[in-house]
Amino acid sequence: MVKVPQSSRPLSITTSRAASLPLLTGLILAVATGLVIPLQGRINGALGAKLDDGIAAAVVSFTTGLVLIAAIGLALPKGRAALRRILPALKQRSFPRFYVLAGGIGALFVFAQSFTVSLLGVALFTVAAVTGQTLSGLLVDRTGMGPGGRRSITGVRILGSVLTIAAVVWAVSPRLGAAADVGTLLLPLLLPVVAGCLVSFQQAMNGTATVHYGSPIAATVVNFVAGTVILWIAWLIKLLLAGPGHGLPAEWWYYLGGPMGCVFIGLAALLVRSLGVLVTGLGMIAGQLLGSLTLDLVLPSPGTVVALPTVLGTLLTLFAIIVATLPWPKGALTSRNRARALAVGSGRQDRGERPVG
Repeated sequence: MVKVPQSSRPLSITTSRAASLPLLTGLILAVATGLVIPLQGRINGALGAKLDDGIAAAVVSFTTGLVLIAAIGLALPKGRAALRRILPALKQRSFPRFYVLAGGIGALFVFAQSFTVSLLGVALFTVAAVTGQTLSGLLVDRTGMGPGGRRSITGVRILGSVLTIAAVVWAVSPRLGAAADVGTLLLPLLLPVVAGCLVSFQQAMNGTATVHYGSPIAATVVNFVAGTVILWIAWLIKLLLAGPGHGLPAEWWYYLGGPMGCVFIGLAALLVRSLGVLVTGLGMIAGQLLGSLTLDLVLPSPGTVVALPTVLGTLLTLFAIIVATLPWPKGALTSRNRARALAVGSGRQDRGERPVG
């Protein structure tokens, strides 16, 4: 039997309690976190087009994010304490060591944004990424990989997931009509699907690491270190093979993608403890659609038209979250339990008993 060092136990317990949030509060935070994703995607996509280099855009995004989150971690006393716990947690094998590579998943997602948004359009990218993330969220919760423990795949959770995917397809359907032939985009579509699938694993890995580090700041720093290293290596290889793209732009807003990634990764690592991976992902997807709708209204791209399906699809996503998170009675959706309830009620009436409730 492996004994857990005494020094590591209080950290996990206290952090676990601190990370617990009421369901409504957690959902509001998840939706708010998702609001930044469309803006980050538009910025990274625009930077990739400006540089004519999707990898370089991802490098810029991750490097600026790393600088910011490292500065925050070093400036705050709790951040410094959490950073000091990283190496002891790894030495004690408090969680699988490969969890530190979760930042590589973030790097893949940012690269997918920078490389494929200009090719697929925001609509197809969103459908592909959301489909992957929603389906893998069920699997990750079932395995118990996240800090919230194992969560069963129930009929209600499957229904909420299916409704979410349908809602996203409905919301972006006006843009899909103007897209190129989907058959010719099959291979480019696989990249956001795979990236979306891996995002659920990234959130679970970061959430577990946060429990042991004592703060999402440390998990975010580790993410950005891993992602930045991987992207720099990829960009240097690309530089040797294909040469550089265009120079860095002077406009300051091109460099906001990294800071937005800090918000996304840090809050996601905090929320999966309370909500689980699937519900955290659904909340962020709802925020993503709300953010996209707001962008289309406030800062529309050329040719953007806000259609009724976009609004209704966004509302359906919010309904899907309610379906997936309400405390439904176990087996409420099965015909066997409904038949049993009817039989019990019928028996009570035959005996002259009043039905309960």
